[in-house]
Amino acid sequence: MQISKTFGLAVYVSAFKNQRPLLEKLKNTETPVFTSLHLTEEVTDSYVRDVEEMCEWLHENGFWIMADVSPLTLERFQEESLSSLSRRLHLNNVRLDFGFDLDKLKREELAVSFTYNASTLLEQGVAQENCLYMHNFYPRPETGLDHTFFSSLNERIKEKSGQILAFISGDEEKRGPLFEGLPTLEEHRYLSPYAQFIDLLKRHSIDKAFLGDIKLSNFELNLILNYLEDKLIRLPVDLPEELTYLYHETFTVRVDSPQTLIRVQESRQYAQAGKSVEPVQMMKRTKGSVTMDNILYKRYSGEVQITKKDYPKDERVNVIGQLDEKYHLLIDNLTNGERFMFIPTQ
Repeated sequence: MQISKTFGLAVYVSAFKNQRPLLEKLKNTETPVFTSLHLTEEVTDSYVRDVEEMCEWLHENGFWIMADVSPLTLERFQEESLSSLSRRLHLNNVRLDFGFDLDKLKREELAVSFTYNASTLLEQGVAQENCLYMHNFYPRPETGLDHTFFSSLNERIKEKSGQILAFISGDEEKRGPLFEGLPTLEEHRYLSPYAQFIDLLKRHSIDKAFLGDIKLSNFELNLILNYLEDKLIRLPVDLPEELTYLYHETFTVRVDSPQTLIRVQESRQYAQAGKSVEPVQMMKRTKGSVTMDNILYKRYSGEVQITKKDYPKDERVNVIGQLDEKYHLLIDNLTNGERFMFIPTQ
């Protein structure tokens, strides 16, 4: 199913109990989970047993398991090979960190596929054909990848028909010790997980996006899962009571919308029959403003627009709502002819 192939979760043995409620919602969907088996801060006296129990639960409940491994991982689990470790922990894929001879591994018969570190691709040489490439996440603010470098690496991977994996940060429980989010892209760090997810899929053509943090809210999770089901971008915005009829209706971006403005194709036909749109809330239209033309705009009265840049105040235009800045990536990724929907904020 599409959900299982596109959205994934990072799981941590130290936080597994806290993550169980979120994982319960995605059981038996082959949702990918990623875990690291060489984080020194995770290691306790019961570490090996705890990892075995976590992986057993994930396996029994239908998750696709990828683990970040190093030679130290084999030593810690007292295994001679990645194959034996993978069988023991039910791993479907291993992400190879420093210390492995990649050429030797290619010649070995492995029971699982393996993933390259996409963020250090330049050090590894030319991308291999038809492989998975996972970017790192970046706990320290200001160290996440920039758009240009990220895109240049991804272009090289796509040239080799590789699949690209990356991380988004959460909004409910962030992972320590910094608790500043775990995104791949720095510009994503404090934004809505849903908006980050849409941006990775649409602007960057990512194949799988993993939540790097411990938890995300039910609101954001449902936005992601709903998008994967119907490919409809949902814009959370507070509308006045008299305009709540605009919620949950499917709208279309006019195909001739300018680059900095979303014109809603069906909006005038949704204007309440026989009721004039009186001038109210005429103010500067900052990016993310949802507007409706009033009666001073004559035949355009009732037209709804969303601004993708700042516009000045216009006495003919009412501002009826404002998309929070953390969701601005959603309108940046809405293309002409695409469908979308307004929904209430949580």
